[in-house]
Amino acid sequence: MIQLPEWQRFPKAPITEALLDIRVKLPSDIGLDQLLGLHEQIRGDYPQQRERKSWQGGVALKDGKLEISPVTGGADGYLFSSLDGRQIVQAKLDGFTFNRLAPYDRWETFRDEAKLHWGRYRNLARPTIITRIALRYINRLPLPLPIKDFRDWINTTPEIAPGLPQGLKTFFMRLEIPHPTTAAIGIITETMQAPEVIAGSDRQILPLILDIDVLQEGEFTPDSDVLWSTFEDLRNVKNEFFFKSVTDRAKELFQ
Repeated sequence: MIQLPEWQRFPKAPITEALLDIRVKLPSDIGLDQLLGLHEQIRGDYPQQRERKSWQGGVALKDGKLEISPVTGGADGYLFSSLDGRQIVQAKLDGFTFNRLAPYDRWETFRDEAKLHWGRYRNLARPTIITRIALRYINRLPLPLPIKDFRDWINTTPEIAPGLPQGLKTFFMRLEIPHPTTAAIGIITETMQAPEVIAGSDRQILPLILDIDVLQEGEFTPDSDVLWSTFEDLRNVKNEFFFKSVTDRAKELFQ
């Protein structure tokens, strides 16, 4: 496990959603009926149930002609939600996901809840192998307007070519960055939402979305402790990407 300093905790953490994801291969005899059985075990805390569906299609240019593949897909799992909708357990034919929406408490609380329900999914679905694990944290930074330079708030920013108008109405930027000392890949996605007026004032903010997705592909044994020590590494990588992405001035917004 990589060793890094204890990370700062913020009273007003900008996290809007955290996800822990485990991709797996299941035995051929496991279907939706078996996955639905998980709800019987967690219904008390996760009473709401809905079907999860996914669809696939494609468009390709071949010999100068446009070919459209038929759309395929359908139900591939279930989502079980807490009564307030802030926690979601996803049991899928290709894996398990645990979602926590704001307010976010701390890593240990999030991890332990995910680990509990992963154990139930694992016992029920009997995955043969884990092929990919990931942590994703979606942050919403309320930057006060007007903004003279995005670099006052965030260290990775879009840059407009000299000679072009320098005003920026919106942007979308996605970076995939291999981590130098682990097998993880960090995906940083940045965009911004429409400006908002702060309730009870005439001040405006610009919500900047900083989406950090850290993943590792490979093969893990479903009941191995290595799985959770690797998640600890991913958490440290995620924090490293976050803390090195935002400036000290931005961190003051979360105090």
